[in-house]
Amino acid sequence: MTSQRWQDIMEWPLITTAVIFLAAYSWQVIGEPTGRAGDIAYGIVFASWLVFIVDYAVNLILAQRRWEWFVHHLFELVVIVLPLLRPLRVLRAITVLHVLNRTIGTAVRGRILIYTASASALLVYAASLAVLDAERHTDSAINTMGDAIWWSFVTITTVGYGDMTPVTGVGRTLAVCLMLGGIALLGVVTGTLASWIVEKVSTNVDENQAATVAHVRRLEDRISELTRSLDVVAEQIGGESTATRHSEEMRTGRWTE
Repeated sequence: MTSQRWQDIMEWPLITTAVIFLAAYSWQVIGEPTGRAGDIAYGIVFASWLVFIVDYAVNLILAQRRWEWFVHHLFELVVIVLPLLRPLRVLRAITVLHVLNRTIGTAVRGRILIYTASASALLVYAASLAVLDAERHTDSAINTMGDAIWWSFVTITTVGYGDMTPVTGVGRTLAVCLMLGGIALLGVVTGTLASWIVEKVSTNVDENQAATVAHVRRLEDRISELTRSLDVVAEQIGGESTATRHSEEMRTGRWTE
């Protein structure tokens, strides 16, 4: 069993687990179930978390360069290990977005834009759930899902009206992550648009140059045809080729009427 083989096998199970996790976590935060329903929601969330732990451990064991793999997957480790960042586990549902890369064609910019838009929407929703879970029943102004979504949009766009601010450590950690994520997403969108504009301008320039070159070549071909016609006429009347003589005079710098 290789690491790549394990990832291929676990791709869809992880996607399914991430969706189930997101649904169960949404039920747990928004619905606030109690009793048996609360235990079921908690059990689903915990079981999903165990799947992520097993996947992380197996990937680490199968990695050929374990230290390098470990360094490049620190975020996954932090989310799994630290209780303080427990709500951030919901961001694992971004695994679902891998499906887009296989279904929207081969246009790189198209994949980037769709991936960015989907990731932004999922990030806003996930952060709203997490901050509501952390801030509800405290002195924070974030007490409903509507308040949480408003706060997430304001934070990810780095607007920061200040009408709602987190007061817990988890909430403030989420705010920092959202602000950094918003800056990164803005950079992706700006870079993609800039690349598209540059390509369009380059394409237009290339088309204009190609048209100009083709036009010049047609003129050269026409001139050659006219020159040959003049030579034929000159030979028929028994005189020196006028076109040939004029070409020679222009070449040597001597011009005669």
